[in-house]
Amino acid sequence: MRSVVVVNEAPSNLPRTAGELRAAGYLPRGVKTEIKENLLAALRSGASAWPGIVGFDTTVLPQLERALLAGHDVVLLGERGQGKTRLLRTLAGLLDEWTPVIEGSELGEHPLEPITPASIRRAAELGDDLPVAWRHRSERYAEKLATPDTSVGDLIGDVDPVKVAQGRSLGDPETIHFGLVPRAHRGIVAVNELPDLAERIQVALLNVMEERDIQVRGYTLRLPLDVLLVATANPEDYTNRGRIITPLKDRFGAEIRTHYPLSLKGEIALVRQEAELSAEVGEVLLEIIARFVRNLRESAAIDQRSGVSARFAVAAAETVAAAALRRSALTGEDEPVARPIDLDSVPAVLRGKLEFESGEEGRETEHLTHLLRKATAETARAKFGGLDLRPLTDAVADGHLVATGEKVPAIEVLQALPELPVLHEVAARVGVKPDDNPGRIAAAVELALELLYLQRKVAKDAEDGTAVYGP
Repeated sequence: MRSVVVVNEAPSNLPRTAGELRAAGYLPRGVKTEIKENLLAALRSGASAWPGIVGFDTTVLPQLERALLAGHDVVLLGERGQGKTRLLRTLAGLLDEWTPVIEGSELGEHPLEPITPASIRRAAELGDDLPVAWRHRSERYAEKLATPDTSVGDLIGDVDPVKVAQGRSLGDPETIHFGLVPRAHRGIVAVNELPDLAERIQVALLNVMEERDIQVRGYTLRLPLDVLLVATANPEDYTNRGRIITPLKDRFGAEIRTHYPLSLKGEIALVRQEAELSAEVGEVLLEIIARFVRNLRESAAIDQRSGVSARFAVAAAETVAAAALRRSALTGEDEPVARPIDLDSVPAVLRGKLEFESGEEGRETEHLTHLLRKATAETARAKFGGLDLRPLTDAVADGHLVATGEKVPAIEVLQALPELPVLHEVAARVGVKPDDNPGRIAAAVELALELLYLQRKVAKDAEDGTAVYGP
């Protein structure tokens, strides 16, 4: 489940003035050095530095760790829904939990290393009595979604007319209202979809990344900004919506390619972690969804340049759970449990999340239904391989019709069949015990029936949300 970060107040025993801070040994340390040392400590201790990141252990994460240890700014390159933003947000966990700042300073400067004229003046006037506040690491991560209307003022800064109206001259550097990047001083700046920034806006980042100074309305302020700049981009963005200008690409020390989960197990783990399920969805159904998504990523009917986001798999699992919850409300079942029939709700609901190749108009649902059946057959064969299902086929052929659907409770599915030893084996193959919840047993039986249907050993009539398996 997704967690909400709650930031408590800083411990009361931390230094509260510059003098106390200096006596306690809190010397200034660059943000890249801070991340490097904390990452090394995590690697040496065996602790996970990347909570919630699935499927990147042997590919993306080692590359990212090398980039951070080298002190490089990083751009993550990959299709939509590959977890790029989630990965960037975990970087905040590599910062110190609390860091000292000059109380009231705009840029969160270190009390022993002020950089703006106002803070330098305060530090000179107050000396060791300069007040110190403490900033949590969650406040040191700034994120900006790049949009075409983003301005230089948003990222870097602009002249503040209010300060000018107060009597300051336009030549006074204290008339500047700082943008996102300077305000992230001593922290991390993440720019999502970097190529969507207009090229003239990207140019404004050049000095920030190389010389670490900023220029606003003709003023050049030599502010030694201390930031780690990270960004995301889609490979197609280099040639379609926009591109990362060559000088800016050159200033990123590392460009790391991300990917969708490489294994079926990783796909299932990602869905289980991210999906907020309103009803029980068994592992076998999650496996079908995972196989379905992987089939979509290999389909010639889908625009693979756009990709099939991991969010599609998450939404599919949540839709299946919602179908089970709705059935429980209609039938009065106490414990809603998803069954294979609930998968039928996925193509119609989620087809809008995919980009199809030109020429496929009108056939979207047909393609999705075919690939979903293929995933169901692959999963059922993997679960029931070597199991003789002829007794179940014979029972259906003898007139034991099995109806299932959005208004059919699990107990009716089970009561439609005679007592068959093979059904116990079917349930066991998917990890369900004979005395388990009827919904789980019915889900296993439905999967076996669906396999027989796809193998053309039984018939299936589907209409108005109800399916009947018969001879």
